[in-house]
Amino acid sequence: MRFQSANNNVRQIKGVFAGCAVAFIGVGLMSALVNILYLTGSLFMMEVYDRVLPSRSLPTLLALFAIVVALYVFQGLFDAVRGRLLVRISDRLDQVLSSRVYDAVIGLQVRLPVSGAQAQPLRDLDTIRSFLSGSGPTALFDLPWLPFYIAICFAFHFWLGVTALAGAAILTMFTLMTELVSKRPVEETARHASARNRLIESTRRNADIIAVMGMTPPLRERWQVDNRAYGRGQRTASDIASGFGVASKVLRMLLQSGILAVGAWLVINEQATPGIIIAGSILSARALAPVDLAIANWKGFIAARQSRRRLEKTLALLPDAAMRMDLPAPRSLLSVERVGVIPPEAAEPVLQDVAFTLASGSALGVIGASGSGKSSLARLLVGLWRPLKGSVRLDGATLDQWPAEALARHIGYMPQAIELLDGTIAENIASFDPQASSEKIIAAARSANS
Repeated sequence: MRFQSANNNVRQIKGVFAGCAVAFIGVGLMSALVNILYLTGSLFMMEVYDRVLPSRSLPTLLALFAIVVALYVFQGLFDAVRGRLLVRISDRLDQVLSSRVYDAVIGLQVRLPVSGAQAQPLRDLDTIRSFLSGSGPTALFDLPWLPFYIAICFAFHFWLGVTALAGAAILTMFTLMTELVSKRPVEETARHASARNRLIESTRRNADIIAVMGMTPPLRERWQVDNRAYGRGQRTASDIASGFGVASKVLRMLLQSGILAVGAWLVINEQATPGIIIAGSILSARALAPVDLAIANWKGFIAARQSRRRLEKTLALLPDAAMRMDLPAPRSLLSVERVGVIPPEAAEPVLQDVAFTLASGSALGVIGASGSGKSSLARLLVGLWRPLKGSVRLDGATLDQWPAEALARHIGYMPQAIELLDGTIAENIASFDPQASSEKIIAAARSANS
């Protein structure tokens, strides 16, 4: 069942994108219309140079300009719709996964209370959303149209097409090099950021002990080591991305000038018209603009891809409570069967071969020195931790067979550290149950005060 639940969690992320297939098709359609309408400027320039100027016809110029205005309006509308669709896709991702991510944050805190990685799923979801709603996907949808523009350059003249194709090949090579060179620095940056966040979070939680024990200077130095490593990794990744980005811009401008030079040579040899020079230059620039934009957004693309993989692994580790069947309320027996447990991020077990049985109406007191495992046993009995071996059963059913919300209705738990959650006193008493009545809340408060 756990294996099936893990697969369901992974499929849930993939299902979000599959469920947005219609929206992605819409984005692709809008991209097609936008890229076709991008021909407007170059064709208008060609008509002005080859038709309007030789004929000196103002009605032709006005008619062409009116058409251009209408086409640019449609281009802007289609581009806006494309951007709105991508934002809706990112919102859909958030709507489907936000509840699971929230559960994952709690699950990580329960299973790895000192890891400092509790908020990582939320950061991963935000990273994916930011990339989807940014300009990166737009560049990826525009990239397949590069051959279309190059084909038009070939239609104008063979040598214009060859020049544009050479520039596209060089920039494509730059894109691949960006992927190969920047992948490792981005991964290293993410790793150092995680280490830095873990240390600062553990420092925050144990600030009183650190201050009293005089551990601030060494811990500050350790944090600075991680912080400097994070800064170096981020700087390296940014330098690579910006370096390739600048190089691609320079090459794109050089290619545009090269198209003009080749076009001028063709005009001098009476193999092309002046309008083709301008149109070819504009088309080549437009053809390579998505490559330039893709290189600029490659760092975000890699980060989003890593966040998706990390989120899939995290959700796969945490079972989906919705997959569990709600069992009848336990009535007669709690049995602990030779359980052993190793606390999260510990190397040695604190409990071994603990076994006892409690029937309905019975009570058990556990005493022992600090660190003997009393809190660990309590966490086992309420299902916060899973036993390394053995099992804890209620009326014959192991605790992991119960949904957490259902189990909470039958088990009370008082942790060592008490803190009110963000809300009213009444909401805290009612465990934030919106269906809780005022009478029950008041009765619980009076019972606690008696």
